[in-house]
Amino acid sequence: MTDTDIWGTGLEDDVFVSDGSGRSDGSGGSERPLEVSTGHPKEDGAALLEEVRDWLARHIVTMTPGDLDVLTLWAAHTHLASSLFSTPRLQLDSPVPESGKTTVLEHLERLCYKPVVASTVSSAALLARLVGADPRTLLLDEVDRSLDPKKEGVAEIMAILNSGYKVGGSRPTLMPAKGGSWEAAELSTFAPVALAGNQPALPDDTRSRIIRVLLLPDWQNQAEESDWETKDAHARELGERLAAWAEHAQTDVTHRPTMPPGCTARFREKWQPLARVAYAAGGRWLDAVMELAAADVENVRRDKEEGLAMEKPAIVLLRHIVENWPSGETFWATTAMCTELIDTHPEMWGEFSSYGKALTVQRLGRMLNNFYGVRSSVKDRADKNSQRGYHRAQFGAVSEALTRPGGSIPPPHIEPPEAPETSEAPEKCAVCNQRMTSVYAGQTAHPGCEAI
Repeated sequence: MTDTDIWGTGLEDDVFVSDGSGRSDGSGGSERPLEVSTGHPKEDGAALLEEVRDWLARHIVTMTPGDLDVLTLWAAHTHLASSLFSTPRLQLDSPVPESGKTTVLEHLERLCYKPVVASTVSSAALLARLVGADPRTLLLDEVDRSLDPKKEGVAEIMAILNSGYKVGGSRPTLMPAKGGSWEAAELSTFAPVALAGNQPALPDDTRSRIIRVLLLPDWQNQAEESDWETKDAHARELGERLAAWAEHAQTDVTHRPTMPPGCTARFREKWQPLARVAYAAGGRWLDAVMELAAADVENVRRDKEEGLAMEKPAIVLLRHIVENWPSGETFWATTAMCTELIDTHPEMWGEFSSYGKALTVQRLGRMLNNFYGVRSSVKDRADKNSQRGYHRAQFGAVSEALTRPGGSIPPPHIEPPEAPETSEAPEKCAVCNQRMTSVYAGQTAHPGCEAI
């Protein structure tokens, strides 16, 4: 392991670190704590957030008014992150270049808690060191290039960003010790992160942690120019006031508002931090968060229902198997299953699919076994020439587990096996006088007793 691997020296020239004073350097700046002005009295949180929102609305153009609410609450929550359990990743996206993503980052750099602005990211180790002692705000620009999954080292950087989404995330690393030696240490990765880029190819697990804000180009000259030579002082004053208000809001932010229906698991982890800040601020802000969270849940549900959400091939395979299962059959031979899937869904399983070749029995078996633990078996074990395939009941539990209200996998209809035709058996064996069951229908004695 080299010093570069440990310290991440390849990133320093691309990192801008601010302490809120307007001064910056490339040294990391972690020893200069944010100085919050003590001249600000306790403010009305709702009014302060409205002032911040109005400031942002003057300088940027968003797709919806709710996007401005998100930006405002997200900036405020960075000052309270140490009191929250999770911190949503903020994605600044746009349909076309030059829509103001970098401008928004410049505003956030003046509004957020101990910001670190990076134009490129080349070292996971340095990211961990920057936030290891304090959940500083990471503002990453041009992520469509810097976090390209094809680039070496990006997977480790994404692991840092994903693990730092909740309290407790950490990264093992080596730290210098006395005598020139090194010692192992675990650095916290928990920190707010904003990602700006034109439709970046982010992994699914990262996307599920994101609240997306869509920016639009200012072709109608609606926004004021962010001339920092004249506006820097006022923007930084707003950031100082947010920090001062956050000091007073530490107690109120511990309250966990009840989220809208369906806003559970990852949805709750994304939206509840902003809801807690909104509750502490008061006014209309909590209602605004609840509307945004409910809309997010509904949009994801509709995307899945309309087939707009990208599904993993294994999920699509399960859905297609359940949907195309032969009516009235409890067993489906593997070869017949492959043929049916290719014929009914050639775009997914045929020769010209994105996979590059048609589905095979071997690939089908690997996917079902690796993802669901479902293995093929013979239809009749007593027949050594019996076909291999799958029993309908094997897919009952897994398809039920992956089915959500409004989800894309239909609840399975498991037809119970037909009961064998039986005739009434005598109550007692004619030889041993013990009880007979329907298994011995048509017999007057147990087979073992008849041989005596």
